Parts: sequence; structure tokens; C-alpha cells
Amino acid sequence: MATDWTPTSWQAHEARQMPRYPDADAFTRATDMLANFPPLVFAGEARDLTADLARVADGKAFLLQGGDCAESFAEFHPNNIRDTFRVILQMAVVMTFASKLPTVKLGRMAGQFAKPRSGDFEEQGGVSLPSYRGDIVNDIAFEAAGRAPDPQRMVQAYNQSAATLNLLRAFSNGGYANLHQVHAWTHDFMGRSPWTKQYRDIADRIGEALDFMAACGINPDTVPQLKTTQFYTSHEALLLGYETALTRQDSLTGDWYDTSAHMLWIGDRTRFEGSAHVEYLRGIGNPIGMKCGPTLQSDELLRLLDTLNPGRIPGRMTLITRYGHDKIEAGLPALVRAVLREGHPVVWSCDPMHGNVIKASNGYKTRPFERILAEVRGFFAVHRAEGSFGGGIHIEMTGQNVTECTGGAVDVTELSLSDRYHTHCDPRLNAGQSLELAFLLAEMLNQELAERRRVAA
Repeated sequence: MATDWTPTSWQAHEARQMPRYPDADAFTRATDMLANFPPLVFAGEARDLTADLARVADGKAFLLQGGDCAESFAEFHPNNIRDTFRVILQMAVVMTFASKLPTVKLGRMAGQFAKPRSGDFEEQGGVSLPSYRGDIVNDIAFEAAGRAPDPQRMVQAYNQSAATLNLLRAFSNGGYANLHQVHAWTHDFMGRSPWTKQYRDIADRIGEALDFMAACGINPDTVPQLKTTQFYTSHEALLLGYETALTRQDSLTGDWYDTSAHMLWIGDRTRFEGSAHVEYLRGIGNPIGMKCGPTLQSDELLRLLDTLNPGRIPGRMTLITRYGHDKIEAGLPALVRAVLREGHPVVWSCDPMHGNVIKASNGYKTRPFERILAEVRGFFAVHRAEGSFGGGIHIEMTGQNVTECTGGAVDVTELSLSDRYHTHCDPRLNAGQSLELAFLLAEMLNQELAERRRVAA
């Protein structure tokens, strides 16, 4: 990796979206403690993800990245972790079955605590307090004591991430991900969705295939891949003090890795040239994501790619586009053409969530499902037209039966938003909407693959 880089070289650069801790000594004590804690993930796992993403960049796999907008301390419960994991499994089964491409499963889990904000302060009733920046920084309650950034929250976030990862590894390798359980992944409350029947049909066909394979002597005991799955974690690398404390040098290669997650991404607000976040991320060996919005110009993108991936390692860079349903087809083509022209090996992934937030008439922030779908359709349309491969989706979702995004087959209306609006930050797709999106994604992906085959012929 970079020879002129250290885990703290970012401190000489401009750092935006970082909290100001009132007690510097308490911050140092917390980060020193974290620096002595065990790694949450391992360098070899991060390299495995890079290899899997290289297959996505080559058009031979698809990336499914999803999970909470912002994890919270209050909603930390094994059932919530399990329910999100099972919906991601369902989505992956639908997409793999339909496209015949393996699906790389990457959770926004076990570390997605910090959130960027549009302003440093929030005002309510004439009172101004520091903005809520995620449970790893301060408290969501609008109270002066809780809104003061508390470095001890980083330690609590680490402990919660460790417990979440422990459970995810148990689910991935302990039998819960066994394809024979494919029917059991459906939530009871999803029965009203017409897409649930389609999922059951796929599950039936998978079951028939497994029975045939078993008769031929192929079963989970002889082929472990039938009962396990590879599941990775990711979060936005926003709180650089936390990330630095968990940066370790790999004993095998000598390279530095951020051991807080398998993949880290840089947000739209912090990916400017000269950014402390860019400086930090360029030196770690993990695969890196970067949000690409309407303000990003082609020449700036190419300079950032040269900085973050000068060796042009396939699978290292994932470009996560976030335009809005009405802007993507106008803004994305120039970036795609520039990347193709320069030969950068990237994964193109669509974030249809962040550009489609609106305020409902009753005051709730929401994301209309039809706008989310429109952006996804525009994403695939651009890549078909440019001869590129749209290889991923990045969504904020949950396994809970929430009412936060309007629309979908089981229609969530503006009036019903208040029924189960639980998010700590931005609205998430619920389990039914996520499964519906998976079926529609599979259809669009098949169209893209068919076009690639037609051009190749």
C-alpha cells in the first residue's frame, strides 16, 4: 500500500463531519483502550471480499449491500440482527436464482453508527444543541447533556459490533444459512405481499433441486457451501479516531487494515480532494466504497481513483452512485464514460435511497418506493447504454415490519407512516419492500445480462 502513509497522517488534512469532544483526555483514554482491543475482522477476510468484488467488477457476480441507516444502542437485540440477516438471505436467493450469478452479501451492520449531518447544530423551540451524529457520538434525545459528544460511546459501539459480528458468524456458518432452511427465512408478517408467493415458488424449486442432489449423494455434509454462506460487514468510515484505533498491521503482508469492518466507504460530504477521510482510506488494504453524487465531476472522480487505488487492484473500489430518480440518467453517463476510458476496474453500485428523501404532508421524512425503483431502472439503463456493468445495489433496509418508506405492493401510505416509524435517522425499506425490490432487481439484471450477451455475439 502507500509508502508515505501512516494511520494518523490524515490528521494533517481537512477533516469534516467530525465531532468536537469537550474532554480531550477522555477521548485519548477511549481510543487508547480501543487500540488494545482485539480486531473485529481480519485482514484475510478483507482480502476475500476484495476477490469477491473483483468478480463483480468483471461482471461475474452481483453485490447486495444493505442494512440499517444507523445502528442504535436502544434497538440492539438478537432478533433485529437475525431478521435483517434473513431478509438479505432472501434477497440474495431471489437474485442468484434468477440471474445465475453469485451474490456477494455485504451488511451495513456491526459498525454503522456514525452519521454525517447537514449542520453542526439543531434547533428546536428556540433551543440550539449539537446535531445528533449517531449513537457512537451522542444521544438522539434533544437534551443538552446527551448531545455533548461522549468518547466512551465508541467503546460501547465496539462492544455492540463485536456481539453483532459474533451472531452473524454463527448464523452464516452454524446452519441458519443452510439452503434447506430457505422456506424458514420468510417473516410471518410478509404473508400479505404478493411477492411472498413468488418467493415460496422459488423456495419450492430450490427444495426440489436439493432433493435431487441429495439422491445423487450431494448434500450439506459433502458440499459445505450448501449450509454456509459468506457474509461481510461495512460502514461509513466517518469517525476517524475510532477507525485509527482499530487499524492494525497485517502480520502476513505488512499492509495496514482497518479491522472495524471488511469494507469501509467514504461519503458524499467527505470525498473531496485533500480530505482527511480520503487520506486515511488510501492507506488501508480493505476494499473501499465511495459515494458519487450530482456534485462529483469526471476529472475529480478520476483523481480520487488514482489516489485511492493507484495500483488499479480489481475489487478494491466500489463506486456507489446516489443521484435521485430524476437526475441519474443525466449525471451518471459522464462518470461511466470517464472510468471506462481510463480503464479503472470498479464495481458500480446503485444507492437509490439518499437522493429520494422527501417530507410527507404529516412531517415524516420518507422515501417513495416508486422513486427508489425509478432510480434503479435509470442506473441499469445508463450502464446498458454505455456498455458497462451495473453490478450492485446499496440500500437502507431492515427486517422489521416498519412503515417508513411509502409505496410497495403492500402499500404504505403517508397516513400509515406513524404506525411503526422507528428509524434513528433516515427511512428504511421494510422486509416486504426489500423482497419486492429483489425480484424487480433480478428482472433488470437479467435484461442487462441479456444485452451483454447480445453485444458479445
